[in-house]
Amino acid sequence: MPLLRTPLILLSALWLLLMPGCSSEPPPETQTPKPSPPPKNLALSFNGGPMGGTFNYFANKMANIISDEVEWLNIITKISGGSFENLAELDESMTDMGIVYAGDAFLGRRGSLPGDPKRYDQTRALAYLYGAPAQLVVRKDLDIESVQDLKGMTIAIGNPGSGAALSAERFFRHLNLWHSIEPQTVGYSRAAGDFIAGKVDGFWVLVGYPNVSIIEAASRTEITIMDLHPAAVASDFYNLYPFYTEVVIPADTYAHQTEPVFTFQDSALWCARSDLSENAVYESLKAIFSDNGLKKLQRTHRAARSISLKTGIQHLPIPLHPGAVRFWSDHEIAIPPILLP
Repeated sequence: MPLLRTPLILLSALWLLLMPGCSSEPPPETQTPKPSPPPKNLALSFNGGPMGGTFNYFANKMANIISDEVEWLNIITKISGGSFENLAELDESMTDMGIVYAGDAFLGRRGSLPGDPKRYDQTRALAYLYGAPAQLVVRKDLDIESVQDLKGMTIAIGNPGSGAALSAERFFRHLNLWHSIEPQTVGYSRAAGDFIAGKVDGFWVLVGYPNVSIIEAASRTEITIMDLHPAAVASDFYNLYPFYTEVVIPADTYAHQTEPVFTFQDSALWCARSDLSENAVYESLKAIFSDNGLKKLQRTHRAARSISLKTGIQHLPIPLHPGAVRFWSDHEIAIPPILLP
């Protein structure tokens, strides 16, 4: 009998180890819960602008970069009327992201857009993208020397509700010229075609340079791009509209343009609706402002060459989205209190 005790003890110990609750693993309720994975296949819309415009180039490329870099985000671009339409749709949560001019964002937030007292205050800034100079193209054979010489002329100013059309009306009204010209609200491509055909005397664009519509017009007709900065200074335009700044378009940017053009520019801003997911905003900014994202974007358009982490929150006239605050803070960018949500 004494010889059987050791095997029996070993069997008893093995049986105890195999009993439920006797495993070396902690019970399920004591394990550290795993973090929830990010939502999969979240689709977001991104408003660009009219077909062929700079807004559209940027929106399409940015959407591709974000969708490639953030596996759970699918960004779908939408053609739109431009800056104001994007502002209005963001404010109403009809789209998720969009490009908006600083002037429209600033005046819209204050309820100061022409003929529109509504306050568009549900749009938040993510980043500054690029400067968009006002470029007023006229026929060289008209011998127009100053803005005042435009009286009686037909000028195409951009799509209805676009940032171009609003800026043109703002500028011409300020100079008391709005009722002395014949504005045509058509897009850039149509404007260039009408200009070449002699249906309009000039056309106005508010985009990064060089612009394809101006390139097309200059290839078929001798053009002059007017200096707008002198009239802006003389009329106190910058003091009334502080979101505009002086800019110089270098000589030979376009055919027949042998001298630099002194004009003013607005700022194109990447914006989002105020209630968009903070994580989606953060990861989108991370994708665009990575070294790889910036390289891809800068190959898209010459206007993108100035985009960087250092310039990311310049020229912002409206508060940042919380996801953007977190992103820029993580990169040690000092955020002025006025830009905090």
